[in-house]
Amino acid sequence: MNIQKVSLATAISLLALASVASAATLKMSHVRPQDTTIDKELRAFSEEVAKATDGSVKIKIFPASALGDYTTVQERLSVGAVDMSTQPAAAGADRRMQISALPYLAATWDEAKKIYGPGGIVRETVAELFSKQDITMLAAYPVYFGGISLNTEAVSPGDPSKPKGIKVRVPGIKSFQLTGSALGYIPAPIPFSDAFTAIQTGVVDGVIGSGAEGYYASFRDVTKTYIPANTHFEVWYMIISNSTLADLSDAEKEALSKAAVDFETKRWVVAEADQAKNEQRLADELGTKVIKLTDEQLAAMAAKVQAEVWPEVLKDIGVEWGQAILDKVNE
Repeated sequence: MNIQKVSLATAISLLALASVASAATLKMSHVRPQDTTIDKELRAFSEEVAKATDGSVKIKIFPASALGDYTTVQERLSVGAVDMSTQPAAAGADRRMQISALPYLAATWDEAKKIYGPGGIVRETVAELFSKQDITMLAAYPVYFGGISLNTEAVSPGDPSKPKGIKVRVPGIKSFQLTGSALGYIPAPIPFSDAFTAIQTGVVDGVIGSGAEGYYASFRDVTKTYIPANTHFEVWYMIISNSTLADLSDAEKEALSKAAVDFETKRWVVAEADQAKNEQRLADELGTKVIKLTDEQLAAMAAKVQAEVWPEVLKDIGVEWGQAILDKVNE
């Protein structure tokens, strides 16, 4: 009788341990500081996944690139060393991913949604490129149209034909470097982690490559002037390592996928207003001078960049491959 009781207790304990062992805690990286918009939205997403899976899948959020620079994180996702991330597409492993941040590809939010939203040509293309790296895209996250942050006064901000004599930090991506030059600035490729110090010490006098939300989050103390130049459409991707995904049950995969769809759907509803809110925060809270450009000025900037930058980027990513995507964008 006692042996039976002990055996029953042992069996219950083993079942409990098996249940605990089957619960997955996934690490999710993102590039912004804690308590920023994306951080809060990812924590809400994590709660939704935990609820939908009865706690069998938990997602731990690591803000501010705590798991590494987004390029490094993408590489680690590819080999299963990191589970998930919500971040820009890194072009280090595949130059064709530059198509995601091609400057002046979209001019309005409606155009952006057609290109980067569900069924959009760039979104589908990037998902395919991720898949070649053993990564699955779960959602796209529209962030903002990019602009120019300066720690000085602007010079002819709406006229791309005039040299500005202002050195700006750009990401180490060809399209951003060429865009800086086309708009009249002196581009200096500097890692994001060193960008703030570079501005603070006068190595550069501004930044191209982010938008109002990014400048408010990471460059608020060195942004005296902001130019909403619509340089590019910033979209991040919620991605998961294929090896991590393979370890989940079908029910867990379905719950994760549904939560990701909900996450993206909600973001497309609020993203445009969120951009305007952050531009206003720069002005109201920091005293930043926000320079509004006319439609004609924006069109002139777009035309110059498309004429000068696009052909060079296409050479880098493959003319035939890239042009086929541009043709579909223009259909």
